[in-house]
Amino acid sequence: MNLIDTTAATAAGAQVPVEIARAETLRAETRRSLAGLDRAGLAQALAEIGVSEREQRMRVAQLWHWIYLRGALSFDEMTNVGKGLREKLSVAYTLDRPEVVVEQVSNDGTRKWLLRLPPDIAGDKPHDVEMVYIPESDRGTLCVSSQVGCTLNCSFCHTGTQRLVRNLTSAEIVLQVMVARDRLGDYPGRDRAVGPGLPTEGDRLVTNIVFMGMGEPLYAYDSVAKSIEVLADGEGLGIGKRRITVSTSGVVPEIEKLGREVGPMLAISLHAVRDELRDELVPINKKYPLKVLLEACRTYPPASNAKRITFEYVMLKGVNDSPADAKALVKLLAGIPAKINLIPFNPWPGTKYECSDWETIEQFSDIVFRAGYSSPVRTPRGRDILAACGQLKSETEKLSARERLALRAMAAAAE
Repeated sequence: MNLIDTTAATAAGAQVPVEIARAETLRAETRRSLAGLDRAGLAQALAEIGVSEREQRMRVAQLWHWIYLRGALSFDEMTNVGKGLREKLSVAYTLDRPEVVVEQVSNDGTRKWLLRLPPDIAGDKPHDVEMVYIPESDRGTLCVSSQVGCTLNCSFCHTGTQRLVRNLTSAEIVLQVMVARDRLGDYPGRDRAVGPGLPTEGDRLVTNIVFMGMGEPLYAYDSVAKSIEVLADGEGLGIGKRRITVSTSGVVPEIEKLGREVGPMLAISLHAVRDELRDELVPINKKYPLKVLLEACRTYPPASNAKRITFEYVMLKGVNDSPADAKALVKLLAGIPAKINLIPFNPWPGTKYECSDWETIEQFSDIVFRAGYSSPVRTPRGRDILAACGQLKSETEKLSARERLALRAMAAAAE
């Protein structure tokens, strides 16, 4: 019962003290969600409500199945869990996901969600993050965020203009995937989403995860590593590590550690072949210049012809798109199992950059391809909703309370 309900009940003659109503509201709001936790977190939650250590292993397996494989939204769905335990769980915890404040669907089927993260245990205020779903006929790629904001200030990236607030927790990263699967009906027994561009092959709509949303994943290393173990678990969400890609702008000390401890696919936001230009485009290059970064790539533990490192290269008109740049790129990557992903620049309000002409991009791609590298040109997706590469930014941080309420009402009406 919230305060509005309390007022109505009192007006009708039911005397409910405001203090009791506030206590009930506080208890409801402070219940932790078990969704997003790893096995150790679930075991700890069970211990806190009196489940014996001997029983925990079985109960963790049950919770894991219902939360991650079946996408349960309430404990009542867990039919093989005893009623008494379900009641205990319901009193102490929830299976809540972050609030979807805004959902946008592009003309090409790309979906962008603005999520409202609840306050953390320390009482931090709610924050917003964005994630993007990119459908193709044979796959569906979800681009997730690892930080609220970003600290790298890459000059061509819209996200980089938003200040860093904090790292996301591992649970908050996993919950992004769960929200996407909820919205798409990507769990057994759910009504699947309909609309343009959705995958027509296979039985999964979210097949790939890329850490290419807001933030630098390797500055949130612990959360990212922990979340990947949950995402890749074959008894739950089951997205294999060969379908999970972590993109970094070049946090060199964490690259080898990521490969050794976690082992996902690796992508490098390269964008320049000379230190002086990369210092401007990707300022972290001043700390970890190209020579140091590329040596870390050469020694990345999982790297092989079967697990090539992706080098992302945004095409900026008159900046980094000449034939000489293409030849230098080929020379720079010699000896690294690599593929090169050419990204037409996606404009955003206030940027000083322009996208390279298509003829220039094709010429650049041909030079790279003739040197023996795969060099696909990434088709821009979701530009009309600012969901394309480099365009993410939580604009609602600037909105007034009235505007935020209006956005939430719009999202609710769309459901």
